[in-house]
Formats: sequence, C-alpha cells, structure tokens
Amino acid sequence: MHWDTGNIAFMLVSTSLVMLMTPGLAFFYGGLVRNKNVITIMMQSFVSLGVVTLIWVTVGFTLAFGHDVHGVIGGLNYLFLNNVGQAPNPAYGATIPFLAFFVFQLTVAALTPALITGAFADRVPFGSYLVFLVFWSLLVYVPLAHWIWGGGFLQQWGVLDFGGGMVVHGAAGFSALASIYVVKKRVFAPGEEEKPSNIPLIAIGLGLLWFGWLGDNPAGALAANGVAAQAFVNTFIAGGCAMVVWMFTDWVRIGKASMVGSLTGVLAGLVALAVRVFWGIGFRPLLNLVEICVITGSVFLVGGLVGEMIAGQRAEMRELRRQLGATLERRDGDDR
Repeated sequence: MHWDTGNIAFMLVSTSLVMLMTPGLAFFYGGLVRNKNVITIMMQSFVSLGVVTLIWVTVGFTLAFGHDVHGVIGGLNYLFLNNVGQAPNPAYGATIPFLAFFVFQLTVAALTPALITGAFADRVPFGSYLVFLVFWSLLVYVPLAHWIWGGGFLQQWGVLDFGGGMVVHGAAGFSALASIYVVKKRVFAPGEEEKPSNIPLIAIGLGLLWFGWLGDNPAGALAANGVAAQAFVNTFIAGGCAMVVWMFTDWVRIGKASMVGSLTGVLAGLVALAVRVFWGIGFRPLLNLVEICVITGSVFLVGGLVGEMIAGQRAEMRELRRQLGATLERRDGDDR
C-alpha cells in the first residue's frame, strides 16, 4: 500500500472546497428568486448533501464505480462501502486512499442535482423535489457517471470528461431544460416585478462557487501535480475572462453593465473554461425562458456542450500530432 501524503492532503482539501459549492449554490439561487421563495430554494440545495450522501453510501457509489457490467452499470462490489477503505484503488488514484476518491465523488454527486433547482424555482413543492432528487440521482446521474468515469461504454469509446462537462453540467442542463416543459409556469401577483431578491447574496454565492471550483477542477488529476496546477490556473482565468466578456456584452445589448449578468458570466466561464458561452444569453428567448433563474440552466447546458466539443477537438488534434510525429520519425529512420 503506497500513499503519498501530499496527494492525500490535496484531495481532502479539494473535496472540502467542492462541498462548499453546494452552500454557495444555495446562496446564488437564493438571491435570484423572489423573497418568499428564498428559504425553499436554499433548502433544496442543502438537502441534497444529506439525501445524496445516503444514496452514495448505500448503492450509488457501487453502481457508478463498481466492476463494469456490460458497459452499462457498475456491479455491487462496493455496496455499503464494502471494499472501500484506506488502501488505494489503482484505477481511481494509485497514491490516495480509495475512501478519499469516494468522498470526492460524493461531493460532486450532491452538487449536481442541486444545479437543476434553478430551472423550476418557485414552482415545485419541497416533497416533490425530494422524490425527484432520489430518482434523478439513481436513474440519471449514477448511470451517466459509470458510462463516462466508471469504465462504462462511453469511456471505452474514448469519451473525455475531466471536470464534469457531461456528467455534471451537461446532465444538469438537459434536465433543467426538460423540467421547463413539465412543471407549471410561475405565477406573479398583479404588479409584482420579476427581479432578483438580493444581489449581494448572489455575489456571495458566486464567490463560494468560484472558490470551490478551484478545488473541483484540479482534483480531477487525483494528485498534486502539473495537471492539477494547469487546471487551477485555467479555472481562475476562465472565470475572469468570461466575466469581462459578459459585462461588455451586456453593455452592447442593454447599454450598461449588469451585476447579475457579470456574475452569470463567471459561472459560464467556469462551466466551459473560457469558452464563449455568453451564447447562453441568446438561448433564453429561443426557449421562452422568462424567469431569470433559467439563464443558469442554459449556462450549464450550453457551457457543458461547448466545453466538451472543444475538449474532444483538442484531444483529436493531439492524437493527430502524435501520429504525425511518429510518421516523421519513421521516415527519418528510413532516410538514414
């Protein structure tokens, strides 16, 4: 059993930062909705930490990361954390305890369904949300995590998802889009305005999300190494660049900079890592998204998709360069 204490400390700190993202999301969404719905939507985010923890400990983790069964789902070898202990698992971090990988994935799994709540803010009773949370985690998130991260058929085909563009943001974005056409429309009282209830609360939530993202993306390396450092730097740069781009886009569109728009731009950049996902603004009228929270759903959807396409394109270019280099080396050898 080989441990690297630096890698262990890195993963535990990163996991703590990812856990902080769920409360950050609660503050972010809480500031976006009307005053009467602040507590409800914040509770929807916080309760995910409890419910998903129970799911992950019992069956969620083993179905996502257990021994592959025909590329579709994981086996039951990690049921109730059986065989998940201090010893490293070479497939999921050769120098960290398997438990460290487990708890990192738990924080990601708890965050993901909470992302969807912005799409149906004000319109879904808390009890109905709990039912949705359980079934969505088991029927959508767990299989998708296995397909892409746990040795499933998509990973076998070479699908890449370093920071959760498909498993987290893509899944949450598509689910948010689907929910818009299922739940009832938001009802406003006569004369009631549709505007954020607390912009400083949005800023606090976005700050916590950005801070947490500095642990989420680097942790994908499963070690304190150069890849983690690169992910850390990219995460910081992406948020800053996207904020400036969205701010100037607002300036062109509405004649002034918007605090909410700038903060949403940071979120867009973090989702897609500096990709120009301010296209999410144009997504809003296309889908008749009349409530401000749903902008966040379009950010996750568009950002996740664009980020994944660019990741695949870059991976393909690297492979082509590698093959070209090998060909040139063979030609040089033949010339000699």
